[in-house]
Amino acid sequence: MNLLKLKIVELLEKHKKITAVANVLELKQPTITYHMKRLEQDMGVKLFESRGDKTFLTAPGRALLHYASRINKLAQEAERVVKEYGSLARGKLTIGASYVPATYVLPEVLSDFSKANSGIELSVLVKPAPIIKEKLWNHEIDLGIISSEPFEKSFLSTHSLCEDELVVIFSPDHHLASYEELNPGLIATANFVLHGKESSTREMTTRWLNNHQVGLVGPIELDSIEAIKQTVQQGGHIAFISGLAVQEEVKQGRLLMRQVPHANFERSIHCCYNKDRYDSRLTEKFIDTLHSSFKNSCLSSIN
Repeated sequence: MNLLKLKIVELLEKHKKITAVANVLELKQPTITYHMKRLEQDMGVKLFESRGDKTFLTAPGRALLHYASRINKLAQEAERVVKEYGSLARGKLTIGASYVPATYVLPEVLSDFSKANSGIELSVLVKPAPIIKEKLWNHEIDLGIISSEPFEKSFLSTHSLCEDELVVIFSPDHHLASYEELNPGLIATANFVLHGKESSTREMTTRWLNNHQVGLVGPIELDSIEAIKQTVQQGGHIAFISGLAVQEEVKQGRLLMRQVPHANFERSIHCCYNKDRYDSRLTEKFIDTLHSSFKNSCLSSIN
């Protein structure tokens, strides 16, 4: 095996045509075919099969693909990290962030970092926390910034940056507005807006509802926090949501915020990265900016 052969395996899965793989690698078609045959000879099993004008991976081929994809990503990562030691004037950092930190806190961090490192390209992928963890495992991103309860993953190094409290929100016109403190019985009288099923907030909300035997009738489910806030502002619904996400609306009086009663969970903004990934100078520099700029943003938002 070598990196070229592993690239061929990955590209064949994507394009299904040898000519397309040859074009991507800027090689001749017979060269691609030669490497495919040599790989099969070395492995002692059939890895590829032709159906019409397309080529597919066999079961052993798909098993190899699992490792080929990871090895190719690690090779790309290794090349980039080593090149970063030549100069911090250029480079690229890919960050995965769940919706709350990506929308309400991370922009200030990105701005501070970009001002100090104008030649660095920053890319942010916004996905639910479980997907960010998966992409860290697959070496598809350099860092993860997620809002979640404390967790442990053997392959991740993680630490908390600041608190992200889960709160109940409703409009000033809602019937719960007259209560300074809520209880499960009062919450049971309200209509809910729920986050999407992949959201960590949805998981915490469902757990709270089950623990307090609160049943929902005709809830609304929305994937967007902004859509949830807009719906709650209409006056007919409540929602469990990140306190960081509603600071402006509460300050302006468009929403009211209360503590979730008898909540047995805690949630924070976490920075995490794959333990197998080498800490490059670029990554270290961004983490330094996180600790100064990001934490200050959290504190000012909560206060």
